[in-house]
Amino acid sequence: MALSVSVAMATFNGGHFIAEQVASILNQVRPPDELIISDDGSSDGTVEIVREVVADHPEVAVHLVVISGGERLGVTGNFERAIAATAGEIVVLSDQDDVWHRERISSVLPLFEADGKLEFVHSDAELVDEAGRPLGRGLLESLGITVSERALIAAGRSFEVFLRRNLATGAVSAFRRTLLERASPFPKAWVHDEWLAILAAAAGSSALVDERLVDYRQHGSNEIGVAERTLGYKLGRLFDPRLDRYSVLAERAAQLQRRLNSGYANGVLSLAQEKLEFESVRARYPRIRIARVPEVLHQTLLGRYGRLSSQGRLDIVRDLAQPS
Repeated sequence: MALSVSVAMATFNGGHFIAEQVASILNQVRPPDELIISDDGSSDGTVEIVREVVADHPEVAVHLVVISGGERLGVTGNFERAIAATAGEIVVLSDQDDVWHRERISSVLPLFEADGKLEFVHSDAELVDEAGRPLGRGLLESLGITVSERALIAAGRSFEVFLRRNLATGAVSAFRRTLLERASPFPKAWVHDEWLAILAAAAGSSALVDERLVDYRQHGSNEIGVAERTLGYKLGRLFDPRLDRYSVLAERAAQLQRRLNSGYANGVLSLAQEKLEFESVRARYPRIRIARVPEVLHQTLLGRYGRLSSQGRLDIVRDLAQPS
């Protein structure tokens, strides 16, 4: 029996691009069964545009649900509301300003149908500018995905990758409803796509599709965009002030460890515990740089930078060099 598909889209003043995005969703080779729009108080006619585009496609039997009103929720809260309203067995996440390739749904749905335990699938995307012109690189390329990370994901060990850094962007992600049962409620310190991805990875139930299935638009109004991880970008981050970044990382690790307290493999639980210990230590590094050296050296000898930090060995330099 075919799996039902819901699209969950969070909107806020997306009127400039949303007509093209909704049309691309309706023009899928395999259209969705329902489209859930959660609007966070738009004042530019976003919701009206969505209704008009759906009305212009009477040949597509999609059930449109629009949710609005109440206080502002922000990106994660708005997506959580949209996702909670879905009824489909497979939920496909959608930004308001991209364009889907016609095979987006039909490329990932067979993976869920072939493997009943698969809970989360993400893909690559074509980065485009505000006018939809290709920028000459893909999403995964810009994120700097490595050969070793690809190999770990392919081997079913994506938790080891996602514990270091997120590679799954909501604009190219889809998941099975069973994942939502474990993921809700979404913790405050996590973005919705990162949270869904790492919980699926912890269960060994995620997959990566190398195809570029979405034109991922980069423009000045992106709520969450993607920066190309050039050498200059990496070096520039070495001297960003520490501020509360490490406290946030420690809180994220604590929220993950609490959610994984049972029902997961021992290796996953031990890695999550070690991640919490590592980020908690980093959050307590002294303000004076030279005083950080002994503990940074200790964490290095434990191999934690290589296994648990987003930039590996470069984070050793970063933790020693960053101003408080």
